[in-house]
Amino acid sequence: MPIVQQGSINTTALVVPDLYVQIVPPQNLVLNGVPTNVVGVVGTASWGPIGHPVIVGTMADYAQNFGPIMVRKFDMGTQVATAVQQGAQNFRCIRVSDNTDTAAQTILPGTTVTFTALYTGSLGNQITLTLSSGSRADSWRLTVSLPGLQPEVFDNISGNGAEFWSALAQAINQGQSPQRGPSQLIAASAGGATVEPFAFSTTLGTTAAGTDGATDVTAVTLVGLDSPPRSGMYALRGQGCGIAILADTDDPDYWTTQAEFGLEEGIYMILTGPAGDTIENAVAVKQQAGLDSYAAKLMFGDWLWWSDQVNATIRLVSPQGFTAGRLANLSPEQSSLNKQLYSVIGSEKSGTPGTNQRASYSSADLAALLGASIDVITNPQPGGNFWGVRGGHNSSSNPAINGDNYTRLTNYIAATLAAGMGQYVGQVITSDLFRRIRATQLAFLQNMLGQGLLGTTDGSLPFSVVCDTSNNPSDRTGLGYVQSDAQVQYQAINEKFIINMEGGQTVQVSRQTLPSGQVAT
Repeated sequence: MPIVQQGSINTTALVVPDLYVQIVPPQNLVLNGVPTNVVGVVGTASWGPIGHPVIVGTMADYAQNFGPIMVRKFDMGTQVATAVQQGAQNFRCIRVSDNTDTAAQTILPGTTVTFTALYTGSLGNQITLTLSSGSRADSWRLTVSLPGLQPEVFDNISGNGAEFWSALAQAINQGQSPQRGPSQLIAASAGGATVEPFAFSTTLGTTAAGTDGATDVTAVTLVGLDSPPRSGMYALRGQGCGIAILADTDDPDYWTTQAEFGLEEGIYMILTGPAGDTIENAVAVKQQAGLDSYAAKLMFGDWLWWSDQVNATIRLVSPQGFTAGRLANLSPEQSSLNKQLYSVIGSEKSGTPGTNQRASYSSADLAALLGASIDVITNPQPGGNFWGVRGGHNSSSNPAINGDNYTRLTNYIAATLAAGMGQYVGQVITSDLFRRIRATQLAFLQNMLGQGLLGTTDGSLPFSVVCDTSNNPSDRTGLGYVQSDAQVQYQAINEKFIINMEGGQTVQVSRQTLPSGQVAT
């Protein structure tokens, strides 16, 4: 009684009399939507791998992988911190450098034993190494410490002379057990040392200091290269990011490059103008740059005052992290318009905190910016006296596609279909295949409708899917083509709310007549 998978035997050519059980997989594929809250951040840091995507969920994760927030332009930690304060909690971080970064290193005095920080960066200069008596008799214990992290302890290392130093380097580089793996802070080399072990306490960087390689970073550095090994922005390829920012990259020469990348990867790129920009200049520069794409959102160069509690200072930072974090904390059918931002204490327009200066954007200012598809963070908002994004628009000049919701919903639906529908490739083209393709897409869209991501004002169905012989004639299917055509109507965003109020002593009020049995409210 053979048990086989459907399609693994030719059921029209069986010879042996027997019972054949075929396992038939579910015929209708089920699609689960891809995440829309993943934020890609590219910038400088004082620790961590360069050009390698690292998953970060909290500021504690960030500090462990990349060190503290640094008070400088292009700092990745600043953007992550401001985004976290808006509710974002799923990041892919890419560290960049100007290729002058170095790893902290110490050669133990009187020996050839070398300890080197696992990563380049100034944070490595704070790593301390202490060799003391081990738990067992005639053994030694090395403790590797970095402020803010749990110390690494390599215990019960024994031996004399060259044997000891070789065993110490092996424990650091390869670990001692599944519980005590290799060091995540340093690498070691015995260097042929033969001296007897001795107690010591030293700090990394006494031989060569670790440096960040952040001094000469420019927009070119953050954009990076698209050839292996990819660097900068291009290292975000295939990481599932729905939103991405190149920290403080305000150079307009690279705005369209970012927009092109956003189109290719289905990522909403958050751009910024330079600090202290003027409305007239911003409009002119955007036109000159040729930026007109739903894949990018350009924030006006009115940078924000933010309290950096790590460095105990009030800093002027770009609006990118605030905007990206708020979008990441919204469902994709939503707009950033009129949604409160947190931890903003002022902007260049409103004045330096503590100066009692107060200025706001006029209707003419906002018309000039939003008319040029440039968004801005302001206070007040239509909903009250709070900081928020004032337009909810991307950089496209087409009013049919210039909303945050268009970009994010389009990318979400496309990415979900790309992630799940590929299983139908390679299957035999039949009417049943058409039915299953259509049913899969309809089920996904119906689920979106049920969760409020889709809808209409009149209650009609906001989508349709066609996959049958009407759009798959035999001359096309005979060449191996199958086509599915879907139409999806998005919900519009209430941007211009008009209330008509007629008042006066001569006004004649018309009252609504309710059907019998209904009570007026």
